[in-house]
Amino acid sequence: MGYASPDPGTTVSLIPYALGGVIKDYQTDKPSTYRKDIGLDAKVAITSSLNLDLTVNPDFSQVDVDKQVTNLDRFELFYPERRQFFLENGDQFTNFGYSGIRPFFSRRIGLGVPIKFGARLSGKLNKDWRLGIMNMQTEKQSSTALPAQNFTVAALQRRVFARSNVGFLLINKESLNYNPNDLAPGTAAYSRYNRNFGMEYNLASANNFWTGKAMVLKSFSPGKSGHDWTHAANLQYTSGKWNISWQHEYVGRNYTAEVGYVPRQGYVKLMPQITRLFFPKKGPLLSHGPQITSTNFFDENMHRTDNELLASYGMVFRSRNTLTVWGSGTYIKLLQPFDPASTKIDTLVAGSEHNWTTIGADYVSKPQSLFTYALSARYGGYYADGKRLTLGGEFGYRFQPYVSIALSANYNKLNLPKPWGYNDFWLIGPRVDVTMTNTLFLTGFVQYNEQMKNMNVNTRFQWRYRPASDLFIVYTDNYLPEPFSVKNRALVVKLVYWLNI
Repeated sequence: MGYASPDPGTTVSLIPYALGGVIKDYQTDKPSTYRKDIGLDAKVAITSSLNLDLTVNPDFSQVDVDKQVTNLDRFELFYPERRQFFLENGDQFTNFGYSGIRPFFSRRIGLGVPIKFGARLSGKLNKDWRLGIMNMQTEKQSSTALPAQNFTVAALQRRVFARSNVGFLLINKESLNYNPNDLAPGTAAYSRYNRNFGMEYNLASANNFWTGKAMVLKSFSPGKSGHDWTHAANLQYTSGKWNISWQHEYVGRNYTAEVGYVPRQGYVKLMPQITRLFFPKKGPLLSHGPQITSTNFFDENMHRTDNELLASYGMVFRSRNTLTVWGSGTYIKLLQPFDPASTKIDTLVAGSEHNWTTIGADYVSKPQSLFTYALSARYGGYYADGKRLTLGGEFGYRFQPYVSIALSANYNKLNLPKPWGYNDFWLIGPRVDVTMTNTLFLTGFVQYNEQMKNMNVNTRFQWRYRPASDLFIVYTDNYLPEPFSVKNRALVVKLVYWLNI
């Protein structure tokens, strides 16, 4: 859980922490590693709408663990940011771009590397201007030859017309006192710098019928020039019965966003979509209608590499539960070798072509119930003329107001030619959140991931012993499912104190 906001009128808040912990790696059988850390956050209210946040030696051990997923995709998965320092006013940076073109992704900062210090100035300058500037410094890592690095991101946004805005973004990642040419043979090399600069326009018409975004970005990296920019735009028309949209993207083969999330380069994407809704005056349905989406990928010479045609029919019931049935046709030309089962047995060759069709259904129960659930299923083809069955479920129950129980489950069955054959992957994650009092909280989360051959147990106890001040006790286990044995284990105790000045 994050820190609460200070009382209105507070000018400066200091939030120091002290931490102790122990980590034991049973696979290497090395002696236990002990942690002793202290750090400090500070919040300064420059004006009523502009804040300065400072951090020294930050720690995020009490943050929720990621919800794991089974990865059967060719590209890197996206995991959302959970660290409070990066979440506060983080939309000024993270809203820039699209789901597959994110020039700034804060999880690139401090990923397995300690952060020494950082600062963020964010908020409104006046009713039309909004500003965000962040600078973070990470430590040097001798074991991997990773140099100390500095990250700077700056965003400036100006409101235009009734509800639209134009924004500018600058991102700079710099390796300090580092020259790859001075490295010994065989040493891992890192880039000296990577920079991105761009702008975007967000459209929202006064009557809200038209929305959209247009964006352009250019990257700067050593040894790369030409085809190092990206452009994307979308336009959507929404009325009571129709939703019609168009989106296109271009990402150059040399475009690089080391502090971003851009899972593929060197492509052009075209994606039109149309939805028609019907609104019955009586009966169990509130609305229903078809949707057609065509997603098409080309290389920079406009040669087709991927496309998917998806047709679905959605139904929204008056009690707000929903049902969607769909079917799709997929074509993929592999641009790189790919292991369709993620078993490291073999790979499909680059240039091979694959076609298949899939059908599926998704159901979500009415959200106002104490017991909620979501079910999904898909069946169809897969790479190399294989077959894929996927079943998923999310279940939750609230014992108001004290206990919330959730269970997520996902099953994938792949039928592929040799050498892969049949592969089954289970992913199961029960979770319980207990509010014992208004100051005592307990969270327990277990995740069994058959694809990663890991079972993770994470428990977090939180005592809010005074307003905005907390004691956290976090215990984590990782197990090998077969044979059932401990891989590693960690215990962390963290004390946070909020002091208003």
